[in-house]
Amino acid sequence: MKHLFSFFVAMTMTATLLAGKKVTLHDVMYGGYWPQTYAAIKPMADGEHFARMSDDRSMILKGSFKNGEIVDTLFDAATARGFDLKRIDGYQFSPDEKLILLQTGTKGIYRNSYTAEHYIFNRNNNKAERLSENGAQQVPKFSPDGTMIAFVRNNDIYLVKLLFGNAESRVTTDGEYGKIINGIPDWVNEEEFANNCSYDFSADSKVIAYIKYDESDVMMYDMPMFTTGSNSGDYDAFCAPYSFKYPVAGAANSKISVHSFDIKSRVTRKLDVNIPEDGYIPRIKFTKNPEMLAVLTLNRHQSVLEIQAVNPLSGVSRTILREESDTYLNEQTYTGIHFLDKHIVFQSERSGYNHLYLYTLNGELVRPITKGEFEVKGFYGWNSKKNEYYYSSNEGSPLCESIYKVNAKGKKTRLTAADGTNKAVFSNGMKYFINTYSSMQTPHVVTTNDSNGKVIKSLIDNSSLKERLAEFDMPSKEFFTFTTSDGVELNGWMIKPHDFDASKKYPVVMFQYSGPYSQQVTDNWYTGNYGNAMFESYMACEGFIMVCVDGRGTGGRGTEFGKCTYLNIGKYEPADQVEAAKHLGTLPYVDKENIGIWGWSFGGYNTIMSMSQDDAVFKAGVAVAAPTDWRFYDTIYTERYMRTPKENKEGYDAGSAIVNAKKLNGNLLLVHGTADDNVHLRNMIRYIHALTQANKKFETALYTDSNHSIYYGSNTRYHLFERIAEFFKSNLK
Repeated sequence: MKHLFSFFVAMTMTATLLAGKKVTLHDVMYGGYWPQTYAAIKPMADGEHFARMSDDRSMILKGSFKNGEIVDTLFDAATARGFDLKRIDGYQFSPDEKLILLQTGTKGIYRNSYTAEHYIFNRNNNKAERLSENGAQQVPKFSPDGTMIAFVRNNDIYLVKLLFGNAESRVTTDGEYGKIINGIPDWVNEEEFANNCSYDFSADSKVIAYIKYDESDVMMYDMPMFTTGSNSGDYDAFCAPYSFKYPVAGAANSKISVHSFDIKSRVTRKLDVNIPEDGYIPRIKFTKNPEMLAVLTLNRHQSVLEIQAVNPLSGVSRTILREESDTYLNEQTYTGIHFLDKHIVFQSERSGYNHLYLYTLNGELVRPITKGEFEVKGFYGWNSKKNEYYYSSNEGSPLCESIYKVNAKGKKTRLTAADGTNKAVFSNGMKYFINTYSSMQTPHVVTTNDSNGKVIKSLIDNSSLKERLAEFDMPSKEFFTFTTSDGVELNGWMIKPHDFDASKKYPVVMFQYSGPYSQQVTDNWYTGNYGNAMFESYMACEGFIMVCVDGRGTGGRGTEFGKCTYLNIGKYEPADQVEAAKHLGTLPYVDKENIGIWGWSFGGYNTIMSMSQDDAVFKAGVAVAAPTDWRFYDTIYTERYMRTPKENKEGYDAGSAIVNAKKLNGNLLLVHGTADDNVHLRNMIRYIHALTQANKKFETALYTDSNHSIYYGSNTRYHLFERIAEFFKSNLK
């Protein structure tokens, strides 16, 4: 008996030593379990080399596409003359690559916009000098001949002439806060068209074309600030608000116009662009022909796109390409346009799936470049010598993304072998590419490849990250599908505890976003929250099964699936989360009485709506930064999917969490940042009022001066995710 006891103790100690660690919330937030990748890769002009920032962002390194080796240091903060900072935030080359524009001191404004202090670094003499001594800049850009740099400051465009001692002059003079903006978009155009620059140089460097936004008649939103600065000056007895123009659905947008500035004569012209009434210009871009400025226009419903060719000197315009939809045009239609030497590569969903089409510069369709029941995800470029087109698509599975090339005869070649998610940076001339691959099970693998897809060399394999993660009792991750009662097949992923026992019953927490054309269920390392689902792994260690399902309206599966929610946001998305919860409840290891749901932004909205369905399947939910009535959200996003409140009152009412407050079931935690410029705090406040009048119980968490991402303050994110975790632990037994 004594020997048996000793054997038992020894075996127990051995098992303890072999057991991995539990993932803690501190590991999630502060453990640094992020994959190594290359930062800011830029192909260089010779087609053989690329540039990237060092991991500590103190250097710009030159590498070989052919073998991946670092062959030179293009910039080193430690040795550069006239530069007293230790790191940079970004960089761009002059056309001849002799100068590098260094981005430093970056201060974010909104999602895509920022100001920064820029330095012009001369590689020949290893010397850096400030781009301007008169204040921080936005969106600086080299002219094509490399002799000038334009930028925007305080809503006006400026021009620095490098051949004249960096002489700085003002291109526009009417920029004024809250009224006139030149060369950069207003809040709503920046946010919803994912663009922070609205000017461009002509190919011959003689003209700057730009968009002017007159936001004088746009509604002003005053956002209270409590601990940070504001645009109203110093604090006095009361905190001053941050004020900016924000048009809600159905309200007035900025008035827009397109102008050109002749650099030599300094003459400014208003161009004769045919802008639809209350319409938009999501992009302007000069083609390689200096007499052809491409202006992209959208009607307010965002169902008609035109590409107009405009002469920047005469102002005359003509429409060369028109695309229409009976619902709305997806963003790739205007973000994915590429102008080649004599052709346009255009992306369209006219077949029911997003594909590439080749047009002449006069707007004549040459042929489809791709076709089939799959989605093109991005266009990488054209090899002029071989007449081959390079792109990525999800052919084979909506969960995956692979790199392909196709020639003029339609012969297609897959260039990446592994299923999962592949992202490429091609060399100038398309001879090589750097591929970054990952899957749900595999952290990022970076390789350099030739144009046929052959791996030349592995650059990063993240083996050290895999070793660090192997120390934990990491949960199992798997994909699954199920069919709803409506006969719709939906994709999902599930994360089970490391010591999962199918004979037990587990509480479930569902995470989702569910917004139009979004995807959360994809085969890549950045699954879930905090990369490799580290937050979900923590929750699994605490005894939960974590699940995510992409319902109808999400992306990757064509227009029939993605656009079925048109005019009815809030109908199918929550219904499918309810269906997912019911499916999970049929599994023998799921406790169907203890299922929760949460999400952020649209995911927060859909959490509330899912808990407000007739089927009360969710016991608890957390809604972070949730829109609660689409009448409170911006024009471009909301009207794209819902049209205006006047046109679609029934749809707005049916999709309003506020209108449906009396239907709420389950325990709800509402979370918001008080300085959310995107989904304003009033969404939460008005919903609280509706819940109060309906006598519904709820909890709240406010984060001071945090924007939509809720990051302000060193401990804020930890506090937020701890609150989410504790809420589910308390409410799902």
